[in-house]
Amino acid sequence: MTAYLDHAATTPMLPDAVSAMAQELARAGNASSLHGSGRRARRVVEEARESLGALIGAGPSEIIFTSGGTEADNLAIKGLFWQRRSTDPRRRRILVSAVEHHAVLDAAQWLGRSEHGEVVLLPVDRTGRVDLDVLESELSADPDAVALVSVMWANNEVGTVQPVRELAELAHVHGVPVHCDAVQAFGGLPVDFAASGVDCLTLSGHKIGGPVGVGALVARRGLDLVPVLHGGGQERRIRSGTLDTAAIHALAVAAGVTVDRREAEAARVSALRDALVDGILDTVPDAVPHGDTAPGGRVPGIAHLTFPGCEGDSLLYLLDARGVECSTGSACQAGIPQPSHVLLAMGVPEDQARGALRFSLGWTLTTADVEAAVEAIGAAVARARRAGLAGVAPTAGVVRA
Repeated sequence: MTAYLDHAATTPMLPDAVSAMAQELARAGNASSLHGSGRRARRVVEEARESLGALIGAGPSEIIFTSGGTEADNLAIKGLFWQRRSTDPRRRRILVSAVEHHAVLDAAQWLGRSEHGEVVLLPVDRTGRVDLDVLESELSADPDAVALVSVMWANNEVGTVQPVRELAELAHVHGVPVHCDAVQAFGGLPVDFAASGVDCLTLSGHKIGGPVGVGALVARRGLDLVPVLHGGGQERRIRSGTLDTAAIHALAVAAGVTVDRREAEAARVSALRDALVDGILDTVPDAVPHGDTAPGGRVPGIAHLTFPGCEGDSLLYLLDARGVECSTGSACQAGIPQPSHVLLAMGVPEDQARGALRFSLGWTLTTADVEAAVEAIGAAVARARRAGLAGVAPTAGVVRA
């Protein structure tokens, strides 16, 4: 039996979404075609747009379907930057939190290298929350030079929730638009686009039980984003490409099921997460939890810990060998494990940051899965500590030997 504790990477599709997608895959029709099959596909897409908009407090016309969260983040960051700079060349500064997903960070840094942008990383506290005073200082110093602000709703590694509404209010005082990556928040937390005050917001299907390869950028009316893709202009002339009717339909179905079950599922998953953390700390007392552990301070389904004296990659492979699947949450470049930029921004020393594991829980998780993880962690940590911080994690073959 495999205990799957990596829902923050991708969560298994919900049965309702699988059925919805399979049904639509069997039908012909391009949603841009004018014949009967095309009009039928267009109706499916528009019904999905209306359904998703109602679930997140947005109008149907504010939903722009994309291939996923990465494309939506790129469209928001680049599209906002180009639009703002085109109206005033001074607007080159991009304010992003230091703990953003790489889909935001790398897009912003590309603009810095290639488009003469200036990227400002907003610091966070030890829980991973953005310092509002620093944001206010950066905005007020020269508001006419700021192109945009981007801060995620909930962190994908440690789960900490950001003060989104307060951030948006600060930025809007200075006339600066705000993008929010809500990929990890939607499903575990109430996400209301209109109430949040942000100007655009990113969603992804495969984080909520929908299919991989579909997502959305929610962009307020009148936000004149510059397109990243050019072609047919299918989505408000902002995003080109033939719409994936089946995936869009499944996304809307998954979102509906997720929102309907959210309150009960959040309570269930939070209890399992707490049992997991307590069990790990009983077994490995010097393990260190990260993220905001106050009520409401983090998404229900993420437990993040570091294990002193261990390589996170070693732990991952050792747990995998015992049927427990989780994540390190760190980037691996050229085969060399790197400490998480999120943990470093939170002030975690590099040697500790290298020993990180993220356990992320979702709708398939059971008490037996939690028990399996707790049972496996002690031996995995002991063996990883014997190997030490080698600098290069062992391969799966070595661990399984």
